[in-house]
Order: sequence, then structure tokens, then C-alpha cells
Amino acid sequence: MGTMAADSTLLLSLVEEYVSGLQDSKAKDTAAGVRDGQFTVLQLVEALGLSLTSSQPHTRARGVQLLSEVLHECHGNLTEGEVEVLIAFYENRLKDHHVITPPVLQGLRALTKCTALPPGSAVSMLRSLFQDVHVQSLMLSERACVYNLLINLMESREAELKGLGADFVFGFVQSMDGERDPRNLLLAFQVANNIIHRGYDLGKFAEELFEVTSCYFPIDFSPPPNDPHGITKEELIQTLRGALTGTPKFAEFLLPLIIEKLDSDVLSAKLDSLQTLTACVSRYEHKDLAEFLEGLWASVRREVFQTSSEKIEAAGLAALTAMTSCLSRSVLTSDSEDSLCTFLELVLKDCKHHLSEPDLKLVWPSAKLLQAACSASNRASHIIIAAVMPSLLEQYNSRAQCSHRRTLLEVVQRFIQSVKGSQSAEKEESAFVAFRPSMCSMVFSALTETNSSLQITATSVLASLAQQTGLLLDSDVELAVDHLTRLLLTEEDEEVSLAVVKCAGALAELHPAAFITKLIPRLKNEMFFDPMDQDINRVSSEQMSHHAVRQRCLSALAAVSTQPSVVQESTPVLMEVLSSAHTGSVGFSIEEVVLACRSLQRIAEQVKDTEETGRCFHDIIIPRLLSLALQAALQGDKSSGHRSPLLQESVLSAMVPVISTSCSRLQPTLAEQTALKTVALFLSGDASFLPDNSFPSNIQLLKHEGDSWSQSQMVCLLMGCVCSLPRSVEVPQMDQLLSELEEMSCTCSHQLSYTSAAKCFAGLVNKRPLGDDLDSLIQRTMKRVCIELDSASSSVRIQAFTLTIWVAKALLLRYHPLSTALTDKLFSLLDDADLGPMAAGGFSLLMSDSADILNRGCHADVRIMYRQRFFSENSAKLVQGFNTAPQEKKPNYLKALSNIVNNLPKQVQITELPALLSLLLEALSYPDQGVQLSTLSCLEPVLADPPPALIQQLEALVNRLLNLTSSPAMNVRISSLRCIHAVSCFPEHEVLPFRARVLRALARPLDDNKRMVRNEAVQTRGEWFLLGSPGGR
Repeated sequence: MGTMAADSTLLLSLVEEYVSGLQDSKAKDTAAGVRDGQFTVLQLVEALGLSLTSSQPHTRARGVQLLSEVLHECHGNLTEGEVEVLIAFYENRLKDHHVITPPVLQGLRALTKCTALPPGSAVSMLRSLFQDVHVQSLMLSERACVYNLLINLMESREAELKGLGADFVFGFVQSMDGERDPRNLLLAFQVANNIIHRGYDLGKFAEELFEVTSCYFPIDFSPPPNDPHGITKEELIQTLRGALTGTPKFAEFLLPLIIEKLDSDVLSAKLDSLQTLTACVSRYEHKDLAEFLEGLWASVRREVFQTSSEKIEAAGLAALTAMTSCLSRSVLTSDSEDSLCTFLELVLKDCKHHLSEPDLKLVWPSAKLLQAACSASNRASHIIIAAVMPSLLEQYNSRAQCSHRRTLLEVVQRFIQSVKGSQSAEKEESAFVAFRPSMCSMVFSALTETNSSLQITATSVLASLAQQTGLLLDSDVELAVDHLTRLLLTEEDEEVSLAVVKCAGALAELHPAAFITKLIPRLKNEMFFDPMDQDINRVSSEQMSHHAVRQRCLSALAAVSTQPSVVQESTPVLMEVLSSAHTGSVGFSIEEVVLACRSLQRIAEQVKDTEETGRCFHDIIIPRLLSLALQAALQGDKSSGHRSPLLQESVLSAMVPVISTSCSRLQPTLAEQTALKTVALFLSGDASFLPDNSFPSNIQLLKHEGDSWSQSQMVCLLMGCVCSLPRSVEVPQMDQLLSELEEMSCTCSHQLSYTSAAKCFAGLVNKRPLGDDLDSLIQRTMKRVCIELDSASSSVRIQAFTLTIWVAKALLLRYHPLSTALTDKLFSLLDDADLGPMAAGGFSLLMSDSADILNRGCHADVRIMYRQRFFSENSAKLVQGFNTAPQEKKPNYLKALSNIVNNLPKQVQITELPALLSLLLEALSYPDQGVQLSTLSCLEPVLADPPPALIQQLEALVNRLLNLTSSPAMNVRISSLRCIHAVSCFPEHEVLPFRARVLRALARPLDDNKRMVRNEAVQTRGEWFLLGSPGGR
């Protein structure tokens, strides 16, 4: 009893302090007491008795406020009986003085969250609310409270609210009418969306609900800067659009409104109207549109014909597609008008005649409108194609001017693409079937023309025809292959050749058989025809022409090889090119051999990843490449006469990505077998898996005695194989392999050999699991390279440096703790007399993506944001080293900084560069053009939004930039002019003092012998000339 009395006293004390003492914090204490069970909500109501019956409205309001705040905290613990009493109390209070209404609404909102809301209470609450409260006379927060209350009840008591019928809609309309605040409008639009999309009965109030929401259409709202509420214009547009377009009952009101708003001069209003039209007709039936079709078509046509905005044009075309799609859904009956036919007749009447004028500007808007309608449905495409194709085909045949014929071809191609989009199923017959022979004839005719642009367009149309089932018969495909082959072998125009190769690739994917039987044999014959055999006196221009034909053939072989069946035929031809080049039986140039390797690489990248293609590369291509390279290596320079091109570094370097790409895509079992065989070849000389196996048994490819560079350089092929395998594949004999690679990279004198060995070592280290074995391996390697690097007289310092930089990159990519020791060693080398410039350049390798190893394509362990991490950990070391370095060594630090910063993401550059500004300005004075260019590219984004530190150094910046405008390198001159252009946008009072000096200095670039420099100089000088003038910025 004593405790209860104490609780009662405490409660009365809390109420007194809150109501009379105006201590708002007591509400939380009271809520805590209710939550902890010290007293109930009904006891709180009793304790509030005197406050709630006070003759002073403000005292009553204060009492209700306390109760509402407690309910807001404790609504989850209320029983159904308590909720019933509280609702009755609050409903009664709504009739009280207006100052009491805000806390009453807060209380009711808290009660709507109760799980124990009694049946019928939602209806009761809303009736009282709609009857006793004029919502729009309330303050902003109270209006928000009403909308949130409605949203809560719609979530939890939907069935009850629907029982109110149209009265609920009418009540909401009255509550929302006149709302102006964007925050509340977002809530109100949400309520309207719920009413429309959840099937509430609109009754006779559909027009009223439409009027009360549509008065905000189109939304014209610009949020204030630094808006804490985060309300966006797009958010309001989407929520309102959801309400307006949610029901066909609004069609008779919305469609005239859209037609009216499309007359606006404001682009955003037009765009919103067209997008809203697209959204609403997707929910409408043809009868909803029927009355307004002419007006809508006139508005859409006008926007597409007359607009200068691509967005408006795209929105207009999308709206036409949606309208046509809506009409296509209508079900035809014997006594109903075909609304789709009627509408399309309207469209054709206004657009079709423009297609007969290919030299006039309205041909494209008309074609786009017809194509938009065409893409809506299969039925629409049949109607439109039947109407326009005869005229287009007739015009093509009757017109002689190539530009007109090209335009007609492009129009036809767009129609083909739009019809493809309208077909919902493969079994649907294409609208072009009736015109197939004429279209094929038109395309093949264009391919025989001499006009290059007509030929290029024809290849695009041919590729589009092939994409649709039934438009190319087998005989058409064979004829197409003949045409493409002829163009490949005879057409010297580079753009036509590229278009032909692209078209051949598209057709080969769909019709591989014709390319296997016709194209590949013809290309093979052409490539292996040796002009030198025919006529020893053949002029060099003809040899050059044949070289160009071979290049096109090699590119085409790669382009058509997307299907496994084609790959089985094309890859042997490419391998034969390498084999013939090696033996000298056919005179292939180094460039052609490299291109053959690149074609193999492209095939490996693009071919469908099946077991069949995996076997092809595993069983044939990789062993054949290794065999040819090994034969060339064993011959070396010993053979008199022909020297194999496979000994050339450029050819071996082109072989590496063929092997690495194919190995990276092998299935796990094949990958393990490839690793096993390749490692056995390089460690043990086991060549049993290679074709043409007549190799000696004592091959030692990783041993480099004397002048055996021809064998040691093959280590790059080992790198291509073992460093691109998935991490799940275990490389056999790993310890011995790493030991041999380390030895070669530290002692070999041949650059390709020791560099490839270092890269291979690094690639394996990157994927090796964490642990003591890896740590001890790294520490042992570091100890060895540091001994060599620290010895100025060492003959293998460059080799040690190469291994250091690649291992540092391998560890940096995976965030290995020991990477810091290696990168610190690289920083210390910036002061080295011999290796300093090389160390500075090494930071570019460290920060940039590597093409052949240590990338995600090779399954390397690459962590996100490793560049940012490296920069944040080391930028201070770089600045400190620069400040303490002797003058002659400072350029190394500048070059290193430039290489690091230039490889950072642009956003990081913008935030970090102000701190490094003095060093970057120094770098602009450094004579190395690479450093100048990378520093300028770093500065350019920063100049767009200059930090205060940069404006303070404006004098130094302008002087250095002006000096660079006379650089010998064109790219440096262009970049410096762009930076000077950006400086003109600085605050006018800061840059105006430099105007005369800049204008004088820019006179010289105006006469530059390079057009691109002159263009940049004209734009830059124009901006500076206008500075400070009445017509200027």
C-alpha cells in the first residue's frame, strides 16, 4: 500500500511539474513510469483530472499534450479496453477549444499504431476527425499528423476504412484541399495512391479526388539549398504520377489536362506530361482513349516534329508506343470499330508522305513516329509495314543519288529493328516476310555500289535482317557471305572493312554453317597466296595491298568465331599461319604473325564457354603454341638462312594473352592438367604432350647459360599459363618453380627473360595462401634483392629492381603486411644516382592496371581501393623525401608523385591535391614531358572547382601554364591551354590582373602548326578576352 501511495504521489508530482511547471522533460519520466509498470495510462488520465477539466484552454491543452506524449512512447502496451476509453476521450476533445486540437491529433496518431485497436474504432476516429477538424487551418506539423494518421489506418484497418465507402474519399479530399507544403504533399499523394491502387470506392467523388491532386500537375518545385528534409522534385513527380495514372476513372479528366499542359513553353512540363501519358495509357483500355486520340496524336506529333530536345523527342515516341500498345489490346468484335486501324490511319496520313522526301528534314521525325508505333505490337507492325514498305522499296530503286538511297536504307533498318522489338514470341510471323525478296535484293544491290557510306549502311541492314527469323533463307545467307567475302578481299576503305567484319561476326553467330563452308576456306586461300612466289619483281605497292588483305582476313577470322563449330575451323587456319611463318614456307611478316596471335586471343575472349571450346584450347591451341615457340627457341640463331619470327619479342608477347585468356577460362579439371603439363615442361623438360615431339630430352628452359636467351625468354609463356589459372587450381611443384623463377629474375641478363620471370614470380606470390611459408619466401627474396640494390657495383641491380617492383605490386594488391617494406625500399631508391629515375617510373607500374598479369581477369587477389590506401599511407613520405632530397634528386620525387596521383580516381585527386599543390607546381617545371602531361591531367579537374590554396598560388600556376603552351609536345600544349581556359572561370577579381599577360602569350598558339592546338587556343583566348568586358561573364 505504501508503494502504491508513493507511486500515486510521484505521478501527481510529475503531472503538476509538466502542466503547471512547464517542464517538458517530465513527459519522458512519466512515460518511463508507465513502461516500467509503476502506473497505468488510465491512472495517468485520473491524475490529469483537474488539468483536463480546467477552465483554461491552455491548461487543458497541456494535460492532453502530456497524455499524448506518453502514448507515443507506450502505445504498444495498451489493452483493447484502455484504447477504447482513450479513443472516446480524444474524440470528445476534438470538439474542445482549437488550442487543444494539435495534442489531440498527436494522441490519435499514437493510438493508430496500437495493435489492440478495437473493431470499429478506425471508422469512429475518422468520422470525428472529418466532422470536427478543418485540416487546412492547422499548422504544418498538425496537418502532417493527420496524413500520417490516415496512412497508419490504411495499413492496419483497410477493410474498416473501405466500409466507409466514398465518405472516406470525400473526407480525405476535404482534408487535402489547399495543401501547399511539399513535405505534406508527399504524404497526401501517398494517401491518394493508396486509395486508388488498393481499390477504395471512389463513388461520385472521382472527379473531386482528381481535381484535388491534379492541381499540382505538373510539379514545379526546386528544393532550397542544403534542404534538411531531402524532398526532391523527382520524388514528388513520381508519387503524384502514381496517383493520377492509377485508375481509368481519371481518363476523362487526365487526358484533356495532358493535352493542355503539352502546349506549355516549359520543357520540364512537356516532359512530365509525356511521361505521365505513357504511364497512364498502360492502365487504360481503348475505350478510355477513343475520345481524345486525335488531340493526343496532334500534341505528340507536334513535340516530335518541332522539339529541339532529345529528351522530349524520346518521351513523345515512348508515349506514342504506349498509346498504340493500348489500342492493340482491344478485342475485335463484329460490330465494333477497329480503334487501332483508325489511329494508325491517322498516324500514316500525317507521316507517310514525308518518307517520300529523303532529302528533307521531316523524313526522320516521321520515320521515328512510325517506328515507335510499329514497335508497340505485332498487329501494329503489320499495318504500318504493309503501308510504308512498298513506297520505300520503290523509291530506293528509282532514286539515283547515293545520299537519298542511304537515307532510305537507314529508314528501313530502323523499321526492321522496331519490328523485332514488337514480336513477343518467335513463332509470330514477321511483318517483313512479304517483302523479303525485295529487301534482300535492295541490300545486295547496295553492297555492290562503289559509295562507301552506302556499303556501310547496307552491312548494318543485313545484320538487322539476320536477327529476325525467316528474313534470310539459306540461299540468301550464302549470297551474303559471298558479298562480304568479296568486300573483305577487294575493298580498301578502312571504315567499310570494319563494317564488313562486324556484319560477318553478327551473321556467323546465327548462321555458322555458311561461314564454315564458304568464308573460311576462301580467306585461307587468300592468306596463303604468296605474291613473292608469283613474281619476284612485283611492285611494293601490290605487296602492301596484299598485306592489308591479310590483315582484314585475320580480323574477319576472329570476328566470325563466336560459335564452337566455327572455332574448330578458324583456329587451325590461324595456327597454320604461325606454323608457316615459323618454317618460312609462306612469307608472313612479323606484323601479320602478331595479328594472327591477336585474333586467337579475341577468339579465346569471345567464344562461348563450353567444354568443347575448352578442349580445343587445352588439347590443341596451347600445346601447339608451346611447341612452335619451343622449336623456334631450340633453333635460335644457330640456323643459317631463315630466322623464325617466333623468336621476336613482339610475337612472344602477343602469344602470352592467347595462353592467359584461354587458361583463365578453362574448367577446373582442364586447368589442373594444363598447369601440370606446362610446369613439367619448364622444370623437367617433359615435352611429351607437345605435337611434333622431336625435342631433345635435356631441355632446361629455366636455366640460362651463355647466349641461351632464345630458350629463357619462353618463361613469358609459362607466366601466361600459371598466373592466369583460377586461385582454386593448385600449381604443382610450387616451391621449386618459385626458386627457379627467382634465380632467373636475379641473374639473367636478357631483359624479356628476367622481366617475365619476375612477373611470373609475382603472379604466383599474389595468389599464394597467407601463412608462414609465404612470409618466409617474401623475406628471403627481399633479403636477396636488397643486397643487390644496396651494392652500387652489382651487375644485376636492374634485375633486382624489376623483381622488387613486381613483388611489391603483387603484395600491395592484396594488402599484405610485408608490402610496406618493399614500397619503402622503392622510396629510398628515389635518391639513388643510377636507379632514381627508374624507381620514379616504377610507381606508375605500381599504381596502374597490368594487362597480362595481376588483374581480375587473371583471377589475381585484387582488393578494392588499394590505390587510395597506398596514397594515404605514403603521400606524407613522398613530401618529406622531396623536402629533404638534394636539388638534383628532387625531379625523381616529382615524377613519382605525378605517377601516383595520375592513377588515383578523379574524386580522390580533387580532395587530396590541395595538400600537394606546391609539389605539383614544381612538377610543371620538370622537363620530362610525361610528367608534365600527367600533372596537367591531374590539375584539370581541380581547376573546375579551385580550392583556396590554389587561388593563393595563382601567379605561379599561370606562369608555368603559359610556359607549357610552347612545349614541343602537342598533347602538353593542348592540356596546358585547357587548364588556362579553366583558370578563366576563377573569381573575376582574382584573374583579371593576368588578362593582358595571358592574351599576349596566347597569340603564339593561335598560329600553331597543329589544328587541334589552334582550336583550343581560339576557345581559351576568347574566354580570357571577354573577362571584365560588358558582354563577358
